[in-house]
Amino acid sequence: MSRIGKRPVPVPTGVTVTIDGKNVSVQGPKGKLSHVVPEGVSVERNDGVLVVQRASDSKTDRSLHGLTRTLVDNMVIGVTAGFSKTLEINGVGYRAQLAGKGLTLSLGFSHPVVVTPPEGISFTVQEGRATEPYRVTVTGIDKQVVGETAAEIRRWRKPEPYKGKGIKYAGEVIRRKAGKSGKVGGKKK
Repeated sequence: MSRIGKRPVPVPTGVTVTIDGKNVSVQGPKGKLSHVVPEGVSVERNDGVLVVQRASDSKTDRSLHGLTRTLVDNMVIGVTAGFSKTLEINGVGYRAQLAGKGLTLSLGFSHPVVVTPPEGISFTVQEGRATEPYRVTVTGIDKQVVGETAAEIRRWRKPEPYKGKGIKYAGEVIRRKAGKSGKVGGKKK
């Protein structure tokens, strides 16, 4: 039995869950999300918790059991607390600014990079000082869309291993490489 799949999903007060056949809809203070449950897996509501069950022990049903439970749990967390990812922009002249709802990035290209947020996603920018990087926070209720948007921003300028310039996730460790070493031993003849 799946250890993750057999855990019940608690439904907090203020959250309404509607199960209509294979469609599960969750509505809370931050918004509404829905998910279509795959064949072989079912979601039931028992005593204020959601229970995900599978029809058989086939390999497909077992793999979808834990996945469906996690997706339903992410929907409940998303409509109550929401999700966010923070990115750090390191580099001389690298900047981020809000432009309406969008984001304008200066990343050393000959043109500014404009990022338009998908529906339900918002950006906040904390300006960096001399020693601190710019911080861009991507916020929304759908965990998948938040992560995908953050990955698209990071893709514009991945951190390079020599000076660490680029866009990285907050807390991400970049393995640094040593640069070219000079000639050892004296003058060249």
